[in-house]
Amino acid sequence: MANKNQETKLVIITGMSGAGKTVAVQSFEDLGYYCVDNLPPTLLPKFLELMKDSSNNIQKVAVVMDLRGREFFDTLFDALDALAKEDDWLQDHILFLDAKDQALVSRYKETRRTHPLAPEGLPLEGIEQERRILDELRGRAQNIIDTSNLKPKELREQIVENYAEHEQEVFSVHMVSFGFKYGLPIDADLVFDVRFLPNPHYVEHMRPLTGLNTEVSSYVFKWSDTQKFLEKITDLLEFMLPQYKKEGKSQLVVAIGCTGGQHRSVALSEHLAKKFSAEYITHVSHRDIDKRKGH
Repeated sequence: MANKNQETKLVIITGMSGAGKTVAVQSFEDLGYYCVDNLPPTLLPKFLELMKDSSNNIQKVAVVMDLRGREFFDTLFDALDALAKEDDWLQDHILFLDAKDQALVSRYKETRRTHPLAPEGLPLEGIEQERRILDELRGRAQNIIDTSNLKPKELREQIVENYAEHEQEVFSVHMVSFGFKYGLPIDADLVFDVRFLPNPHYVEHMRPLTGLNTEVSSYVFKWSDTQKFLEKITDLLEFMLPQYKKEGKSQLVVAIGCTGGQHRSVALSEHLAKKFSAEYITHVSHRDIDKRKGH
């Protein structure tokens, strides 16, 4: 088995139940990490051996280990010690999420969940037992974040600040064209209806073409209503996108719909994606562009 030439980053996310591990692993996913939830420590050496294979390109990994695998923590320490001595292909790091007892009890009450160590007792009993179990692991952590007074958005911001690569962008805009006759995109955050614009479908030689064709896009953009719509939607998105980014959203899906998703919505989605590509990571897709009859 060949060793990797590049160093692999491994972040082990652990800590108190209710301290924010779910938010943390979602944040690492947004940063491009390959994430595994609830990996038993006994499987860590085998998992890392698979990662070590030079045939894969995984360079950043985050794994969640919590009390669901508490009986394996001794194995975790042994595995990390052995890997540290083996070679230098792996950079391991433990992120421990903590919170004050009062904050944890309050969260359990809000969610009406029982503590995993005290399914029939008081949450505080489970919290105190959990602290004793995790004490040694907390001492080995390279980064401890107290989430007692942090909102999920603020925890995410701390993780991005600590673990994002230099100047890494984690907010993207996805423009999606679609046809209303095929239904709304279920993952859209914002939906705009452009069926009021002149339709190239009624120009016979343009009917089999799409909004990716220069002639079709020129036809769509030549009307004053189109120019006015572009002015207004651009102004709206220039205001809204920074607000979504500030709020902590990792991706915004903007759906532009016309009747069949072939002409107007395609041309406008392409235009808006290019418009905002200088400031944001942008993607564009055309859900229904190939659904027209006879294509």
